[in-house]
Amino acid sequence: GSDPLLSEVFTLTVDRNHMRHVSYLFIMISQSLNLHGHVVIDKLGQNRDSVYFRDGVRRIDFVLSYERRREFEANLEKAGLELETEDKSESDDRKTYYLKIHAPWEVLATYADVLKIKVPFKASDIPKAREVPLEWLTHPFRLPDNIMRPEPDYFTAPFDKSKVDFFLIDDKDTFFPPSTRNRIVYYILTRCPYYKEDRKEKDKTGINRLLNNGTYTSAYPLHDCKYWKKAQDMQCESERYHLYRYWARFLCFYKEQPLNLIKKYYGEKIGIYFAWLGFYTEMLFFAAVMGVICFVYGVLSYEDNITSKEICDLEIGGRIVMCPLCDKKCSYWKLNSTCLSSWQSHLFDNEGTVFFAIFMGIWVTLFLEFWKRRQARLEYEWDLVDFEEEQQQLQIRPEYELKCTGRRLNRITQEMEPYLPFPSKCARFCLSGATVLFWTCLIVACIMGVIAYRLAVYAAFASVMKDSSTSKIQLVGSLITPQLATSVTASCINFVIILILNFLYEHVAIWITDMEIPKTHLEYENKLTMKMFMFQFVNYYSSCFYVAFFKGQFVGYPGNYTYMFGKWSKLRNEECAPGGCLIELTTQLLIVMAGKQMVGNVQEALLNWWGSRKGRSHPESTYSRWEQDHDLQNFSQFGLFYEYLEMVIQFGFITLFVASFPLAPLLALFNNILEVRVDAWKFTTQFRRPVAAKSRNIGAWEEILNVVAILSVVTNAFIMAFTSDMIPRLVYLYAYHPGSEATMRGYITNSLSLYNISQIPESNLPEAGENPSCYRDYRYPPGHEKQYTHNMQFWHILAAKLAFIIIMEHVVFVVKFFVAWLIPDVPTEVKARIKRERFLVQEYLHNYEVEKLKMQLSQSFCLSTETASLLPSSPSKHQVLSECI
Repeated sequence: GSDPLLSEVFTLTVDRNHMRHVSYLFIMISQSLNLHGHVVIDKLGQNRDSVYFRDGVRRIDFVLSYERRREFEANLEKAGLELETEDKSESDDRKTYYLKIHAPWEVLATYADVLKIKVPFKASDIPKAREVPLEWLTHPFRLPDNIMRPEPDYFTAPFDKSKVDFFLIDDKDTFFPPSTRNRIVYYILTRCPYYKEDRKEKDKTGINRLLNNGTYTSAYPLHDCKYWKKAQDMQCESERYHLYRYWARFLCFYKEQPLNLIKKYYGEKIGIYFAWLGFYTEMLFFAAVMGVICFVYGVLSYEDNITSKEICDLEIGGRIVMCPLCDKKCSYWKLNSTCLSSWQSHLFDNEGTVFFAIFMGIWVTLFLEFWKRRQARLEYEWDLVDFEEEQQQLQIRPEYELKCTGRRLNRITQEMEPYLPFPSKCARFCLSGATVLFWTCLIVACIMGVIAYRLAVYAAFASVMKDSSTSKIQLVGSLITPQLATSVTASCINFVIILILNFLYEHVAIWITDMEIPKTHLEYENKLTMKMFMFQFVNYYSSCFYVAFFKGQFVGYPGNYTYMFGKWSKLRNEECAPGGCLIELTTQLLIVMAGKQMVGNVQEALLNWWGSRKGRSHPESTYSRWEQDHDLQNFSQFGLFYEYLEMVIQFGFITLFVASFPLAPLLALFNNILEVRVDAWKFTTQFRRPVAAKSRNIGAWEEILNVVAILSVVTNAFIMAFTSDMIPRLVYLYAYHPGSEATMRGYITNSLSLYNISQIPESNLPEAGENPSCYRDYRYPPGHEKQYTHNMQFWHILAAKLAFIIIMEHVVFVVKFFVAWLIPDVPTEVKARIKRERFLVQEYLHNYEVEKLKMQLSQSFCLSTETASLLPSSPSKHQVLSECI
């Protein structure tokens, strides 16, 4: 005010109606005139950590950062939004502008009506559910009531702008919560054009296109405060701080999740994800307990394992000479050399494993059915019962509009819209299918390479470990067999290949999906989901499928071995250990599953630690709220996609192959307890605040889980039948044991066949050997008229395996379908509450309309009476009322 030039400029700016540029002119002129310390951050009295405009009244609902502008902002103002720009000179990097957006009441009310957003109109009078007995036991795991229930319980109805007085509006500025406000603003941003009025270019529409072409560098709603302390402005809710304090810290791992606060702050779509992840973790507790019981049973029955005792017995296993496991380099070996692996196999391959496999088949059904009930309850509590997919999810993708130049009439909207010609669609589909097939074959080729490695390296391990002259080699050989050493190293190599291929497949899947040009965002997400899951399924599980169902099944017998690529390759197919291949499947599953979880958690933890250091390194006095959020990671539309994918792959590990490793649910439980907090940390501290989005369920992932659940019953039945040694032992116990007492004594010698080593071809013959020699199979001995062909016991065992598969599958499927029928998807209580609330909403709306009509009639009657008193003659009151009606 003391400088006349400054005052003149300020007045001129006001007269020309450019209020939003006042602060920039003030800053620039003050800097040019060097006004002795007037240029400070709070020169306009503004809090740099505020979520409001400079007037301190209008809340910032969205922020756009940019380095150049277009007609977009003018059209935003025409749509009713209010804008305020932060000059680049005020930004931390001195080159980024920030455009702050505020949606006034008229805009919010208009689009809340368009989007049919449900808002409260009356406090709920439906009594809450009764307290559960012994609820005091759960108090240590509970959070404060204001955190668990940040909002009172109301009856809600879709907002109607013409019935504003029907809803509970105490303050228009706070009636719509920030998550709803940023959802409405984003809806406007995605539909606002950026062409001039005289040029109608329909394809130039939406903030996404402007972000893609670099007009704007980012677009995001603001967090309400710093995560490590409350907001200084008392008008801010500080919900981010509460989420960090009660949810994102690892020390809260034993606490329940504040799902209602998560939903309120991030929206229903993210809330549903954390609700599902939390419920999945809770259900894993029961599977983990049963797995531990099964494992403990294997430990307690350790001394009763007659089969392992016979293998380790010097008088039995020490005298049985086994045929070489590879050509030339492998020598004959004593059966008792597999003593340790036999004991290890018993820990997981025992009678309790059969019960656990059946239990897990039923557990999967209970998990999915109880999740449907939990999901239905959340739909009711979060007002999602009547929710349909938002129009923005069905909106045509900008990429589709850009690449599809053809136009045709939409029969529904009667407007011309872009479309992809059928020949082009078919060509793209064929190219996509061929690419998927090629990369799937590449996975199989990598697995074949790992198998070839196993076959080639086994001979090297066998030749080294057979040397007992060196004490060091002898020590290693006594602890690790060639089979186990080969399995461990091959599993580690396979895991490294999986990580490399995953990195490639992510880009390939996105490229294929982009090449198909899906029309809507929902279609794009579904296609990408199916491709990524299929790639991950083959990549992660193919090695486990090989060990479980192919290794040891196509071996042949001495003198007539089968080879991987024919005899010229000299890569003889692998054999299982005398105790079966289950222990190798356990090793493979443990390394891949635990390795995947460890790598993922370490990567996320390091990323979060580095991001937290970056966020706190700036001085608070110069680091504005929009700059703080700008420096965070962008939460893309596929943010939840990768989180779901990680958990669904884990779900496959603990269901498809759980019969081989009962402790897998326990490992998954520990991982998920950490995963919940790591994901909470990321959302609270490392990501920008996502645009709130609604979702009734977990989408396509629910169908994928159902498919995996059904497939798991089949795989576990086959694992118990063909990979485990359980069925041959049971057949021997009840049909072939000698004597009247049912015992497993003599099983080892019964399960081995004899071969005359003099008949072994020279190409297979080792350097030295003993006679006779044995191999694992059920074949007639040399000299028999059917020598080296399968005997009757082999066919009995095969029949028993097939019968076990059929019986187990039918029993589990019958129980699954019965449980699914017995447990309704929607709880009876929720159904009653939904009906009750719908009835009350209709009743209140009806009463509101009646009262409104009465008031209109009363006002009309009074007006008619006053008019009639001024006229010479007037009709009666009854006539006036009749005319009004």
